Amino acid sequence: MALNIMESKEWYLASYAAEGVPTTEHLKLRTVPLSLSLDSIPDAHVALQPLFISVDPYIRTRMSGSRDGLYSPQYPLNQVITAFGVGRVLRSNDDKYGEGDIVLSPFLPVAEYCLVPSGVVIRKLDPAAAGIPLPEYLSCLGIPGFAAWVGIHLLGDPKPGSNVFISAAAGGVGMVAGQLAKLKGCRVIGSTGSDAKVQLLKEEFGYDDAFNYNKEADFDAALSKYFPNGIDVYLDNVGGKMLEAVLNHVNLHARIPICGMISQYNQTWTERDGVRNLLNIVGKEVRMEGYLLGSYVDRFEEFAAEMGNYIKQGKISSKIKIYEGIERFAESIGSLFSSSNTGKVIIEVKPQPA
Repeated sequence: MALNIMESKEWYLASYAAEGVPTTEHLKLRTVPLSLSLDSIPDAHVALQPLFISVDPYIRTRMSGSRDGLYSPQYPLNQVITAFGVGRVLRSNDDKYGEGDIVLSPFLPVAEYCLVPSGVVIRKLDPAAAGIPLPEYLSCLGIPGFAAWVGIHLLGDPKPGSNVFISAAAGGVGMVAGQLAKLKGCRVIGSTGSDAKVQLLKEEFGYDDAFNYNKEADFDAALSKYFPNGIDVYLDNVGGKMLEAVLNHVNLHARIPICGMISQYNQTWTERDGVRNLLNIVGKEVRMEGYLLGSYVDRFEEFAAEMGNYIKQGKISSKIKIYEGIERFAESIGSLFSSSNTGKVIIEVKPQPA
């Protein structure tokens, strides 16, 4: 393969978006020259061709210019954005990787081609041997699946017969979390944003029931209907008014893993919904715990092995929406916060041939 100076498109953050969904006013696409010849690659670096890039809600929190909430490091202005992704090695100056290797990285530049330290690669993939499509490594086997596994398996730890509630249930995390809870023998209810998604949860992902929160004027009344015997585990993906309603229905020693609060991401902290009934946590001895996946990296291989087996056995599936072409990155971020979005959002890069 003759690789010299390539023209590579890449996305960068031109300005922070304190409120609302980032748009092309904040996100810019540019073309940069990049040398992929072997003699231009430093020691312990690899030249990659990104194939698929994961678009996850946490990315939004790194574009606000503020470190509140998730306290995620902000993307530096005018530098290429990075995300969880799958790439192909084009050139390598590290003995651990060779040309053609398919690799997974949590810090893959959102670009057609890139040069990165080999230390940001976390594992090699063998999709042919595993029989698992590459996009699945960014869905059930990626950030959403890992977040669901940590929330349900490690922190929620529901017992057979437990009443489990999952918000944003048709999103990338929720669709996996519900299936994991069902595998543990739980009764699982989800909330989502449309009747079509309610049907999807029940027919494709095995939820016992689900409701369209846009049709519920009173979340408290809705939870009384769906949880007459209370809630044992609530995986929170939305925060705000739904979290407040849940706290009126928790059972003794309930557990609430806080995976995210997507309803609050596009607001400054002074405009976010407050929760007025936190005293219920004391009276019901509830364990409510936020978590970041970086704190559980040592469990990733265990997760990957377990989830891989579930996928091969047909016990867990996902719904993936693929945007074709790196040019659609800004559009894909907007889709995350649309009520019409279902499942995992992924960019298929499709670069110009090297």
